[in-house]
Amino acid sequence: MQDTDRMIIVTGANGFIGSAMVWQLNQAGITDIIAVDSVNLNTRNLLKKRSYQQFFEASELWSYLMTDEAKKNVSWIIHMGACSSTTETNWDFLYANNFQYSQRLFEWCAQNQKNLIYASSAATYGAGENGFTDTFDSEKLKPLNLYGESKVIMDRWAVKQKATPPNWYALKFFNVFGPNEYEKESMASVAFKAYHQILNTSELGLFKSYNSHYEDGKQLRDFVYVKDVVRWMQELMDKKPESGIYNMGFGKARTWLDMALPLFKAMNKETKIKWLEMPENIRNQYQYFTEADMNKWSQAGMSQPEWSLEKAIHDYVSNHLSQKDPWL
Repeated sequence: MQDTDRMIIVTGANGFIGSAMVWQLNQAGITDIIAVDSVNLNTRNLLKKRSYQQFFEASELWSYLMTDEAKKNVSWIIHMGACSSTTETNWDFLYANNFQYSQRLFEWCAQNQKNLIYASSAATYGAGENGFTDTFDSEKLKPLNLYGESKVIMDRWAVKQKATPPNWYALKFFNVFGPNEYEKESMASVAFKAYHQILNTSELGLFKSYNSHYEDGKQLRDFVYVKDVVRWMQELMDKKPESGIYNMGFGKARTWLDMALPLFKAMNKETKIKWLEMPENIRNQYQYFTEADMNKWSQAGMSQPEWSLEKAIHDYVSNHLSQKDPWL
């Protein structure tokens, strides 16, 4: 790598995983970063404690990428910018944001021989009828919503390309939670919402199970801490394993109760759970089990997670949620 070839572009930098990635890079002493987001810094600023060179709004990035400076200096694009709402119904908006924008970045990286990481999603797996393995043919996946569809079409397109970035990675994020997700509103993790519910009411409402194979609260999810996710992304940049699609999960499904109990403990509150009826409209598409198959990741020589659910919840509550300044 040439000395000049060092700039890192992070899109979605004013969002959850993007801002956490800028934190991760800063931790490693990297500040030669261009931050990009569709939400400007006057609307919200998740980067107020971070070091970076410039901030562009999403539409401004293209003119920068046409410059000689970008073609010479950029080494990686970490593309976390997207519409992340699983309930979004405007297909044209999703297609433009989650497919066409990603496609253009992929093509630019291929043309200029720059490396790329982009966000796919575990939503591409649909109900999980084909399992949750990142070696499964994306053509056969059936997402349950338009958001998942907008992500899977990018994966299908990417694997067919002859001209590719030198190293490219599509990351299927599972239930990522942790600091800096505070602006996600309805899309924030259950851990974040549960913390505030317990804080305000001293109890936590969880959906009852409507599947005889699962007791109430024993529905399973793959919870993964954002600090593991961003560390892994930097590991991809350093180790450069074989390009392609990789799961980003803990690799071991845990129950809602496994998440709830450490929360009450970290908050020094008595465990009090209220069982709620699940709305009729989501009962048929509710997922009772998600678990990332992390074999491909392990076989590529990549590291294991460092944050167990219990350790992560304790860190999240003690060092972030309960602090006056909870931001990374």
